[in-house]
Amino acid sequence: MLFTFLVRIDYLIFPLEVLSWGPMAVIPVAGKALPTLMACVLLSNLGASITEVAQDALVAEYGQEKNMKGLQSYAFMASAAGGILGNLIGGYFLMKTPPRTMFLVFSVLLSAQLAISLRIREESLGLPKLPDHYLIRKPIFESTRKQFSELMMGIQEESIVHPLTWIVASIAMVPVLSGSIFCYQTQCLHLDPSVIGMSRVIGQLMLLSTAVLYDRYWKKVPMRKLVGVVQLVYAFSLLLDLLLVRQINVRLGIPNEVFVLCFSGLAEIIAQFKILPFTVLFASLCPRGCEGSLTSFLASALCLSSIASGFLGVGLASLIGVTAGDYSSLPFGILVQFIAALLPLGWLCNLPMSEAVVGKERKRGLSRRSQKSRRVGRVVYGSAFIYRRERESEA
Repeated sequence: MLFTFLVRIDYLIFPLEVLSWGPMAVIPVAGKALPTLMACVLLSNLGASITEVAQDALVAEYGQEKNMKGLQSYAFMASAAGGILGNLIGGYFLMKTPPRTMFLVFSVLLSAQLAISLRIREESLGLPKLPDHYLIRKPIFESTRKQFSELMMGIQEESIVHPLTWIVASIAMVPVLSGSIFCYQTQCLHLDPSVIGMSRVIGQLMLLSTAVLYDRYWKKVPMRKLVGVVQLVYAFSLLLDLLLVRQINVRLGIPNEVFVLCFSGLAEIIAQFKILPFTVLFASLCPRGCEGSLTSFLASALCLSSIASGFLGVGLASLIGVTAGDYSSLPFGILVQFIAALLPLGWLCNLPMSEAVVGKERKRGLSRRSQKSRRVGRVVYGSAFIYRRERESEA
């Protein structure tokens, strides 16, 4: 299965992550030279992306194998809890120690994670094991082509392709100005990095709370209605940066530190939460045996849409003239963000009303196909039987 390949690749990626963060902690030049720094960060992001894809594939395959619906919600909660702990530890080390010490601690944690992963057997995960002679008996090209054909068959279903197109387009078409906002907070407002770090902790706490609320209550809400409300709230949460840039919060008596601490990462958290209903939907709709491939394709498509959104943000900032010393046109960029975030509401009709309706329609379609195949089989068998009786009577 695809997950087995991802796990084996993941074992090779962990050393790359250690090698990417280790030199920045041990070698002083590596943290100062821009090409070396970019190469280390690129290796780290590559390993983190592949690890995330492998984790999503594992959750999807395990949920299908054990018939556990909504397992993605619990994985989302665990990820948010890990984000809270990681941001707290990172903020503490950032205030008490230099960045090189924090890089060294992170490298040690990655090494420990690599050692634990190497000691875990794949059979303990409760998933079907890929035979050792599978790669010898079947060429890799043939296996890849088979996986690709099964993936294309799964994507061609309307119940999958329409929500997938919506979520990818809704992310890609909104330019991200988080880098410009961060520079404005640090260069113009002169906010302490610990305040921005604590805002990430509060954001992860809100993400954990929304995941719990979704699993307990919001999962029963029709998906089209839930996603529409989330997208609308996301669009208006982008305007909070406009209040900060225009210093409207100061006029209302709210200091910049308090405003950033409470509302700075709200739009980013809502954008992350918007993905959760789609992961649950795709995990319940993906064909049997194609869970890892479809989940990996979803994660890749979301990463590609995020990259496109980032490029649009950089292009928008350059187009409107946002520079390190001039943020006067930043409010116009935020308004463009707001309008772009409202556009996906125009094609909410591509989303299903609820997950249960999609499941019933899919089962009904499968039952019709099976009934049709049974009827065809009976007709063929009956005609062959009648033909043989006629031949015997003629003889």
